[in-house]
Amino acid sequence: MPAGFFITGTDTDVGKTHVASQIIKAFAQSGVAVSGFKPVASGAEWSAGRWQNSDALSLLDAASVTLPYEVVNPYCFEPAIAPHIAAKQAGVTIDQQQITALYKQHEAASELVIVEGAGGWKVPLADELSFDDVALTLGLPVILVVGMKLGCINHALLTEEAILNKGCRLAGWVANSTTANFEQLQDNMDALKKRMQSPCIGAFSYKDSAENNTDLDQQNIISLLACLTEFR
Repeated sequence: MPAGFFITGTDTDVGKTHVASQIIKAFAQSGVAVSGFKPVASGAEWSAGRWQNSDALSLLDAASVTLPYEVVNPYCFEPAIAPHIAAKQAGVTIDQQQITALYKQHEAASELVIVEGAGGWKVPLADELSFDDVALTLGLPVILVVGMKLGCINHALLTEEAILNKGCRLAGWVANSTTANFEQLQDNMDALKKRMQSPCIGAFSYKDSAENNTDLDQQNIISLLACLTEFR
């Protein structure tokens, strides 16, 4: 099994955290020591003497390995804006070496690390650093979360192409329904399965309430877990 997976998405708000949390929970329930790592997050609330991001807290809550918040989410910015802009406003430089060092702390404490990006694949973090650089440097296979909505086919194909052109391994893609009434869901799924080079390793249904939104069909969890465990 790889030491970890890098979760990216076709856009912001496509359900990366939802998918990442479910992957973490699935491995944790199977007895794997797994941690979640959200290197950079923008959009935070002040709590326990520091800015904390809800996505990072979700990963922390799902993990079977408990690490300090600052190790789970070292770069956390209050405004919910592009990370490189938030960092510039805060007078902070997001540093790849720091991210790598903290990832190694996760590796030392865990059997598996699930790393979640912010926004999409090419989101800038600094003048000469983007999230695709982070994924490449960490050397992790990528899982692409596709937000199932109008335009998702183009977004998914372009993102897959960018991931492969970067030289990263793509474990597969996950379809995540972001609305309850996407009438062409199955047609879009079929089109993606036909055109994507990588396999579909999960399909998550839309849940109306915040409470139910963390639940997955058990069969989806089992099939996703099997696909990820088999990936080398």
